[in-house]
Amino acid sequence: MPNSANARKALRKSQVQRLRNRSRRSSLRTTLKKFRALATAGDDKDAIETAFRQAVKRLDQAASKGLIHKNTAARTKSRLSKLCPSRKG
Repeated sequence: MPNSANARKALRKSQVQRLRNRSRRSSLRTTLKKFRALATAGDDKDAIETAFRQAVKRLDQAASKGLIHKNTAARTKSRLSKLCPSRKG
């Protein structure tokens, strides 16, 4: 248990931030999973493109909030772009 008022406040803040991060990370993973499912099915190219843009947006947001490292976001975006039919060279 925290002994000082400052430590009590820090504990409260860290618990709130932990729940917020957990929710954001779960949402990010769900978005990536949806894109990968669409990309492997390969039926609707417009839906795949929309899902790709959404996934990239979520990755950038997660990196800017410090949820994941910026290089992790860049690496993941690169791997996702290889799955996207309109991005293949």
